[in-house]
Amino acid sequence: MGLKLLVTGGAGFIGSNFAKMVVGQHSSDVEKITVLDKLTYAGNLNNLADVSPNDFEFIKGDICDRELVLKLCRNHDAWINFAAESHVDRSIENSEQFIKTNVLGVQTLLESARELGEGRLIQVSTDEVYGSIDEGTWDELQPLQPNSPYSASKASGDLIARAFHNTFGVDVVVTRCSNNYGPYQNPEKVIPRFITNLIQNKPIEIYGDGSNVRDWLHVSDHCNAIWSVLSKGKSGSTYNIGGGLELNNVALAQKILEVMNLKEDLIKFIPDRLGHDFRYSVDYSKASAELGYYPKVSFEEGLSSTIDWYLENYAWWKSLVTE
Repeated sequence: MGLKLLVTGGAGFIGSNFAKMVVGQHSSDVEKITVLDKLTYAGNLNNLADVSPNDFEFIKGDICDRELVLKLCRNHDAWINFAAESHVDRSIENSEQFIKTNVLGVQTLLESARELGEGRLIQVSTDEVYGSIDEGTWDELQPLQPNSPYSASKASGDLIARAFHNTFGVDVVVTRCSNNYGPYQNPEKVIPRFITNLIQNKPIEIYGDGSNVRDWLHVSDHCNAIWSVLSKGKSGSTYNIGGGLELNNVALAQKILEVMNLKEDLIKFIPDRLGHDFRYSVDYSKASAELGYYPKVSFEEGLSSTIDWYLENYAWWKSLVTE
């Protein structure tokens, strides 16, 4: 019998890409996939429209719903938690929902795992929990120093996961990824925001002087890494999942403009946001050594295919764009 997987937040950007990857590449290993999603603004059933309803079950619900989560966990072997509030700007405006979903939601999943005494939980986290680094890279032993309400809520979830493993023996593994990009990403995030602005003949707005640096990871590489963590990751461990390509925001904008054959006078600089971390950089050598993980999608290939996807899927993203 194959695995029975519960994918929480599975109608969001990364979660839906993961669910579709499992259906397409690992169907022989999986008996059942259940997607649980609250369908907030970031959850979208259209993200799963190209998957046959016979390949997964969808349940609308909240990971903070203890009774529902326990019931679902009981009927599955492994739970991959993508459910999260994830936009830094929104966390600065109102942090309450971030604490509920990213802290209490994780605690609800962990309590279910503790009560059941079996099953594996993959807690999908972010490199932002480490804070900001001017030089070098973070390994998994780097102290957590989050600087925004979003990253603080994710760090809290990570620490609770660690505590449940050490105190109760819960089989939980934490992953910390760098910045994802690819199809089906909400246009509030920087790469699809730049692309969709340009499609609409609008300038692209860059915070501050554009020198902030991020490491870019194609969502398909991230999903493959999570599958490896599910299959081979050490219980109680943490794995950094990086893309291996760092760019500052000006260079990122220039690459997008180049691919779209547009001029740099479309770049507009705006006042910096509060608590804007300067640079993220993760060392993923542990994932390489223990899981055989390496990013396979080059940034040039990934960016070009992502731009093509937004050009071809205007109807998907237009209603999601905020002025």
